[in-house]
Amino acid sequence: MQYIGLASSCQSAQKVDTELKVQIIYCMPIPKSDPPMDRSLLRDDVYFRIRDAIVDGTLAPNEQLRDQELAAWLGVSRTPVREALLRLAEVGLVIARPGRSTMVSPLNQRDVRDAREVVAAMHQLAVRSAVGSFTQADLDAMREANNRFRAAIEQGDVAAALRADDELHGIPVAVAANQAIAAVLDQYTPVLRRAEWLRFSSRGGRESLARHDELIRLCAAGDVEQAAAVAFDIWHTLPTIEDIDE
Repeated sequence: MQYIGLASSCQSAQKVDTELKVQIIYCMPIPKSDPPMDRSLLRDDVYFRIRDAIVDGTLAPNEQLRDQELAAWLGVSRTPVREALLRLAEVGLVIARPGRSTMVSPLNQRDVRDAREVVAAMHQLAVRSAVGSFTQADLDAMREANNRFRAAIEQGDVAAALRADDELHGIPVAVAANQAIAAVLDQYTPVLRRAEWLRFSSRGGRESLARHDELIRLCAAGDVEQAAAVAFDIWHTLPTIEDIDE
């Protein structure tokens, strides 16, 4: 949290009698590293930028979210920000209460555990359905994504590691072509983002490399059950809230 005085756009001043009293207003910690967004970009970009700020802890649990300040940070109008906050509420990263403040959801152990069970089962099913239908191009794309994941882990770039991990695991989901699996993953994967961030910013990131290599090898070999078991294990071993709190 930060408090900003008269030099900030969040300032407020009152003159009472002959004495100037300054009222300091709390402002949420807007990220400073990213430049304003091109106004022509899709509303999905607004969603992902806010989501990533929540996942990496820039916007902390229980932090109040003000659409006007988020819009100023992103360089967009308030409409796509409000839409993004509603989407984030749907996946459990934001609490939006009518007539009250919007805030980042607190870390909830049961929510993470429940989402982990569901997401692990969906990736297990996707891999089980996809093995036997992979093309060489699919397997090559998984290897290339894992190479990008490796490079990101070595460089300590957790955001890039998350993107590469999404690409790798997204290939079996796409090959399985099961819309129900995709819909469930869209709903519950965001709940696990903070757990993924913790893994990829620790030694767990390098352990994921070995799991990815094994998953790809088993998929290429056509070993349905073993590949599905590895896919389940990758997601089911994500850290819990106790690990995040530590």
